[in-house]
Order: sequence, then C-alpha cells, then structure tokens
Amino acid sequence: MELSDQPPSLRRKTGRPLSFNRDAALEQAMLTFWRHGYETTSIVDLTQAMGVTAPSLYATFGDKRRLFLEAAALYAGDPEERARAIDDAPSAYDAARAMLAGAAIAYTGDATPPGCLLASATASGSAASRDVQAAIADIRGRIRTTLEARIRRDIDAGTMPFSTNPAALAGLVLAVVQGMSVLARDGAQRAALIAIADAAMGAWPRHGDP
Repeated sequence: MELSDQPPSLRRKTGRPLSFNRDAALEQAMLTFWRHGYETTSIVDLTQAMGVTAPSLYATFGDKRRLFLEAAALYAGDPEERARAIDDAPSAYDAARAMLAGAAIAYTGDATPPGCLLASATASGSAASRDVQAAIADIRGRIRTTLEARIRRDIDAGTMPFSTNPAALAGLVLAVVQGMSVLARDGAQRAALIAIADAAMGAWPRHGDP
C-alpha cells in the first residue's frame, strides 16, 4: 500500500507527539532509496529501515514521492553551498576536479550504498514517476549550469581558451560523474574511480591547446 492510499483513520492525530527522531528516520529513508531505487522501494522497506509505523511515516513525511524528494534533497545538500563551492573555487578546473574526486569518494563509502542516489534511484521508472525524475534532473541541471557559468568566467578572464565550449565541457564533467556512479555500482573501487577522474581532467582545455 502506498502512503497516499492510507485511510484518514491511520493518520496521526493533531497534537500527538512524534515518537521517533525525524532526521535519523529521513537519513535511513535516504539510504533505502539509494540502495533500492525509488519505484522498487516499498513502504514496508521504508518503515522497517526507518523504525516507524506507516501512519507515523504518512503523518510526518506525506506520501512516498514527498519522502523521496526530501531524502534526495538531504543527499544533494544545500544548493547554495553547492553553488558557492563551485563559484569560490580558484578556477573552473579546480571546481571540476573537486566534483570528480568528491564523487569517487562518496560513491565508494564504507557506510553507504555504492554509486550516486541521484543517478541510480531514478535511472529507470514508469510514467507515474516522471515528475520525480524531472525533479532529480533539475538538481543535476542546476549543478551543470553553475559549473558552466564558472567556466565562462575563466574564459572571460583569459585563463581558458576562447574556443572552449562551456556547455559541452560542463556536460562532460556531469557525464563522467554519472558514469562513475554506474561503475561504482558494478563494483569499481575508489582507486579506479580516482584514476578515471584524473584521466577526465587530463582532457581539460588549456592555453596552447589546438
């Protein structure tokens, strides 16, 4: 039974205190979606991982879609901080390198599922989850747009070749990040992903390039 199917009689009564730690429960939901994907994660999977009852889950987080989007936002972090990390990097090169290195580390953590929640949880889905897929694509899109703007700054400052295509280069970085997620889920180790990140950065355009 989906959260939206819960009858009103099961909803938490107004004023009744929560009997669980909301932040801890949300983190467990994030890990569950990360491990199993959005559509294949059931309400039973979530309640068992979060240590809550379905009525409490419904009352606190709403339906499964809203719970997933909140879990994805937790995973992605504060959008302003993400943008600031790219904007404040010494160069677009440094920003891109930090993104790739950070991905290699995050995708191979000992206490988390392999790969990227944003890449894997909605990699496939039915038409019913199209709005969820669009929301995740929007997160990626904002990261790409911010990196593209950072690349344009370096071009304008004369530290990158004028012929550089900012949109294509930012898209390349995001494509490598997404591909590293797939490889991590296939079992690639951190050292292998770091080597891929280094190879990708070796193609970064520099002055003097043809």
